[in-house]
Amino acid sequence: MTAAMVEKIKPTERRIEQPDSMVKGLMLIVQPTGAKSWQVRYRAGGLRRRMGLGSYPAVSLANARKSANAALLEVLQGNDPVGEREAKKTVQLSDRDKVGALIEQFAKRHLSTLKSGETAKRELNRHVVSVWGERDIHDIQKRDVIDLLDRIADSGRVVSANRVRAYLNKFLSWCVERDILDQSPAMGVKPVAKEKSRDRVLSDEEIRWLWEACQREGHPWGHLGKLLLLTGQRVGEVVGMTDREVGGDLWHLAGERTKNGRAHNVPLSQATRMALDDVERIKGDAGLIMTTNGKTPLSGFHKGRNRLADRMIEVASEEMGQAVEIPHWTFHDLRRTAATGMARLGIPVRVTEAVLNHVSGSGGGIVAVYQRHDYAEEKRAALEAWARFVSDLVEDKSVNVVRFPEPAR
Repeated sequence: MTAAMVEKIKPTERRIEQPDSMVKGLMLIVQPTGAKSWQVRYRAGGLRRRMGLGSYPAVSLANARKSANAALLEVLQGNDPVGEREAKKTVQLSDRDKVGALIEQFAKRHLSTLKSGETAKRELNRHVVSVWGERDIHDIQKRDVIDLLDRIADSGRVVSANRVRAYLNKFLSWCVERDILDQSPAMGVKPVAKEKSRDRVLSDEEIRWLWEACQREGHPWGHLGKLLLLTGQRVGEVVGMTDREVGGDLWHLAGERTKNGRAHNVPLSQATRMALDDVERIKGDAGLIMTTNGKTPLSGFHKGRNRLADRMIEVASEEMGQAVEIPHWTFHDLRRTAATGMARLGIPVRVTEAVLNHVSGSGGGIVAVYQRHDYAEEKRAALEAWARFVSDLVEDKSVNVVRFPEPAR
């Protein structure tokens, strides 16, 4: 290798690794972008090591050879330059620079003031802290951000990847504001993919398969699936349900527990109360119903949904006598399925919106301001009718759809 060769070598579509004939282990790395850097490779303690020596032209060929020879001499003396560098870096890294510690501060100082803060914190812990928690925030590069989001998207969670991108953007911008970082490594990172408006609704056959899947799965995902389908409420609200919120046949959600900040009463149908009675209770100070440890609400929804989806395929294939493919669905689709099912039963839109605690649509604008009727009885009748509809599907009875009268204005 000569200085002229180093200067003239052109990038290709693939990374180039050009070895030096004078110093064994010295490599010139040429990236597809044209960036050039030096690296020396060696073995120490049975491990293959790669040690960066700087970028070209800041480091010339002659200086790269000097640095490589110095590193290789240390290896001959029984040392491991890369291992020692990593050990020193680990000792020097204080908690105040670790991603996990900084996200904890971010949650305390910023997310705690937001209504959606708990959701953002949960997603950051789940997808970011679990991967980068012990890393120095200053070592995170744009490529790391892209790889993290791609990994989430490749697991089939494109929407989750886009949400994590938004939360991560805010966290890294907060780090810039507090002079922790000079620039956010997420700057310029685009959404993983364009999100499509979902309209997935489970068919009657799929509802029946889902119910049987829930029966087989049991605690906790089977119970969650039933409660989501029967009540039509959001997954975060259902998993956060406590004994203090439930009184007899009524579930009361305070404003701080709902997405729109409005207190909400959910009448519990007989089928819903039976599903609640079947939940395996784990004692805890919080009084949580959907929990596996008595301290925190049920989590890991992606894996839980996949367990139920696998059970559904198992049930359907047994029934049909052949392999059955069921289109992808999410827990939120059960809320949409309940709303669509109530519409099929002729339940007025305003009553369905009251059941779902929606402010938009017919419940928005002037109606929301002047119409203070909470539709308590209508909601109860609607949810009982929907529960009977589901029950008849499960028991394979003929379903009689009774049209509900439009409520008085």
